[in-house]
Amino acid sequence: MIAIIDSGGANIASVQFALERLGAESVLTRDAAEIAAADRVLLPGVGAAPVAMQTLKEAQLIEPVRKLRQPVLGICLGMQLLFGRSAEGGTDLLGILHGDCRAFCPEGGRSVPHMGWNRLRPTTTHPLLAGLPDVAHVYFVHSYFVPVNDATIAACQYGEDFTAIAAMDNFMGCQFHPERSGQVGARILQNFLEMPR
Repeated sequence: MIAIIDSGGANIASVQFALERLGAESVLTRDAAEIAAADRVLLPGVGAAPVAMQTLKEAQLIEPVRKLRQPVLGICLGMQLLFGRSAEGGTDLLGILHGDCRAFCPEGGRSVPHMGWNRLRPTTTHPLLAGLPDVAHVYFVHSYFVPVNDATIAACQYGEDFTAIAAMDNFMGCQFHPERSGQVGARILQNFLEMPR
């Protein structure tokens, strides 16, 4: 069973539909015991980091999420929540992965948020990247980003390089929306589903 942490994100329904298309069952929950017992955990998120962290705090999920040992995948804001701190409201995040979130600057004809399709650039090998085409494009919608660091396994560029996919131990994250990224996104989700607990 896959537990989807109910962090209040607007993309939760589309994530559930993407999992259903892959034949995977999921449950939307804020129950710490149910999340801990799941084979895999998804942390989706769309919106503001301060609101998402307050939602996790009120549900008493911050420490339980930090202690998870099964594969965990953050999506969009959910990936950012895995890091240390966000410039959005000066918000402390979960602190599982090293690095902080910065804001894009609208300059050089680049609008903010960064919205649309962009190319992934793998920086290492990882099971989450297995079977991806040499040229893989995915769909982004975000105003904040994590600079490339030691958790980065795939980068992207929008004015500067940023982390598109992060992974460290059992925690992984996609800054883009795999559920809206066609066959490439479906392959990434399938790779996540096939990871051993």
